Amino acid sequence: MNEYKFEIIETNPAPKKPKKHTALKITASLMAMAVVSAGSIGIYKQIAEVPVQNISVSEESVAGKIIEADAMGLIRTEDADTKALTTEQVVEKVLPAVVGIQSEFTTTSDNRNGYFFGYNMPSESTSVGTGTGVIITENGYIVTNAHVIYDSQYGSGLANNISVLLDDNKTYDAEVIGYDVDCDLAVIKINAEGLTPAEFGNSDALKLGESVTAIGNPLGFELMNTVTSGIISGLNRNITINDKSMNLIQTDTAINSGNSGGPLINKYGQVIGINSSKMSSSYGSEASIEGIGFAIPSNEASKIVDDIMKYGYVTGKPQLGISCQDVTETVSRMYNMPIGVYVVEVTKGSASDKAGLKSGDIITEIDGEKVTTSDELNTQKNLHSAGDTIKVTYIRNGEEYETTVELDEIKNS
Repeated sequence: MNEYKFEIIETNPAPKKPKKHTALKITASLMAMAVVSAGSIGIYKQIAEVPVQNISVSEESVAGKIIEADAMGLIRTEDADTKALTTEQVVEKVLPAVVGIQSEFTTTSDNRNGYFFGYNMPSESTSVGTGTGVIITENGYIVTNAHVIYDSQYGSGLANNISVLLDDNKTYDAEVIGYDVDCDLAVIKINAEGLTPAEFGNSDALKLGESVTAIGNPLGFELMNTVTSGIISGLNRNITINDKSMNLIQTDTAINSGNSGGPLINKYGQVIGINSSKMSSSYGSEASIEGIGFAIPSNEASKIVDDIMKYGYVTGKPQLGISCQDVTETVSRMYNMPIGVYVVEVTKGSASDKAGLKSGDIITEIDGEKVTTSDELNTQKNLHSAGDTIKVTYIRNGEEYETTVELDEIKNS
């Protein structure tokens, strides 16, 4: 039986050097990466907190009749009052809002094969990857995927340097406004004015079989502004990527490495999705998979990006304030413990601390639903928002107890 896996479309190796507008000069030793899930960067970096930004945005329209502009400035129009465009017109309308993004990651690692007078000499390596972004305000705010500027799969962390290449070949340094790895969205900003922002449509109005177009930079800037087209293949797909459940649009439009963060566009020239991932066959499988790509719906993306621009993080995400590990069947038999989630540590002042949970407790149920792993616990927790209450059943010293926990809010990415 063939096995399949979903993979984030990561950033690309060895992009062509763009023309510079600022004094940015990236000196990098490029590392080889795979085409699918390219950007496999073995990097570790301490991450600084992303500062909260207070943003003022205008309600200027690019085209069409405005219903309203979001707090973040996303332009929305009524589809009913908008004329369907040809593919050529769609591309002409959206292309000025599509950008290339180049991210530089650096890591310091132990050089265990080389010693100098008995000392372990650390080595430093650099990797560069590329992705795509969409301009959302005329003064330089850009949305992209979080994995374009932040590598969590290999522990690389936030990119050291980020540059943006515009449609007119000008390049700018970019700063990170905020990002959320669970939602796979990020907002960055360049110091520019008079840009052409994209118009965002209503992803809830999409229908199966509807024509869509994607613009992006597959395999780097040498193929910048590649246009592909297809249809909506599926809606409300609950896909798990890197242990994170996401609600995505499915399309057969070609989405490859470097398309990450780029727009999926409807027939009105409106962005209705942010391209994020594709499906590929697992190693060793003989199956060849084509035409199964995924995008984050624009309606969901707009809420997330709005939060990032206002607060620097996504609001309402719940947390218990514990670190834990699974009590498997093997561990249960060896130590005569109930199967469940063992609480290793409780953060002082957290929701769990206030509810009376302690290190050594074993959580067995959330709201009456059995939980045997940390993943199951998080799934139940994530059905709620910060401020909601849940009932937690746990074992302490062989006795079963129940407590009510009011979930805290996660205030960082």
